[in-house]
Amino acid sequence: MRKSKLSRRRFLATTAASTAVIAMPHVRGVYAAGKLSMGFWDHWVPGANNATTALVKEWAEKEKVEVQIDYIPSQGNKLLITITAEAQAGSGHDILSFPSWQPADHARSLEPVDDIMAQLIKQNGAVTPIVEYLAKPGGRWLAVPSTVGSQIKGPCSRIDLMKQHAGIDVQSLYPAGAPPKADSWTLDALLKAAEACHKAGFAFGIGLGTTSDSVDTAGAIFQSFGAALVDAKGDVTVKSDVVRQALDYYVRLARFFPPDAPAWDDSSNNKWLVSGRGALIMNPPSAWAVAKRDAPQVAEQCWTHGMPAGPKGRYAPFLPYFWGIWNFSKNKSAAKSLLVHLSQRSSAEKMVAASGGYDLPSFASFTDFKTWADEAPPKGTLYHYPNSHNHQILSMAASPAPPKIAVQIYTQGLMTKMTVRHLQGEPMEKTLAWAESEIEGFMRT
Repeated sequence: MRKSKLSRRRFLATTAASTAVIAMPHVRGVYAAGKLSMGFWDHWVPGANNATTALVKEWAEKEKVEVQIDYIPSQGNKLLITITAEAQAGSGHDILSFPSWQPADHARSLEPVDDIMAQLIKQNGAVTPIVEYLAKPGGRWLAVPSTVGSQIKGPCSRIDLMKQHAGIDVQSLYPAGAPPKADSWTLDALLKAAEACHKAGFAFGIGLGTTSDSVDTAGAIFQSFGAALVDAKGDVTVKSDVVRQALDYYVRLARFFPPDAPAWDDSSNNKWLVSGRGALIMNPPSAWAVAKRDAPQVAEQCWTHGMPAGPKGRYAPFLPYFWGIWNFSKNKSAAKSLLVHLSQRSSAEKMVAASGGYDLPSFASFTDFKTWADEAPPKGTLYHYPNSHNHQILSMAASPAPPKIAVQIYTQGLMTKMTVRHLQGEPMEKTLAWAESEIEGFMRT
């Protein structure tokens, strides 16, 4: 067996790790089922890739398939570059990991997986509608939701700072082992808490940049007002009352963000929490995990919980990953068999445990794994990370616009740019007109 050393990216690293390759021996014999290659997202959590490798090896030995795994980092856009290059060349891996928007973007090159998705949904329960929106455009499944990499970017609050400066007990609102008691946790409460913590010197660490963490938060806030820049039919709805209400609210909230929030990237909120300067960030458990390692006194005061409710509901930013099979794969039957294996409850539970609770399966019955209840410090800090009590609506920024338009709104960070423009003094109607013009440009391309 030839095995190269896996390269582990330190979280917050500024350089991309090299692709790691694990080759398992060809199993010879009359029942050998050929070869299969896959490019999986290279997990930032040390050891998390090992669970996936073990599951693939378990399947391969049973099915007598020779497999090769490449772990491809998202940093430096290496995964996106790989996806694009293979789609254009019509050759490469049999299976690839696809970030949220990519299945729809590469629909013509992906093998439909309606057959295995019907089986998995019957077996595991329904998937959240946002997964269907992203991976089932035109009525056919293009990819299977991946446990690895999928995440909710909800609030991670400092228990002590929120209680001391905002008078909010987040553990009482979201008690470990019990349903939320969070009727009072609204957008108005968030605004008041942000102001109080800002005055005390512990600003909420929410960015206004154009990378995903900033865009996902803005998208969830807008959706909690029922505000969409483009509707499901593709009609531009920027100049609507609900968009005006959402923008007005978000600008008022943003006045209590760090002054350099427009320049933040996806590492900034993590650094903010670990530094001890922030009372709240919007993030999966990655920042808390780094705090466990680098600032345990911060980690033991962190509590991950649900989003505040707005006029149209409680929306949580959800960023799913997918596994897709290229239609030029030479072993589609084996690829589908492997994805079914990776989508079993026992497989998902191993992946969640290996990631320390970071990864989130998309199937309805996979929200009760022990990892989320047991992780510490403090014990139960991740209990409300999965949507186990269906207390919020999982959302994707820029939806429900048709994906080909939504991805441009998302990638360009249109909602955060609107917020920054209006925050800096541009009249609202001028900001809305600018956004409308940008969207019309997206539609012409």
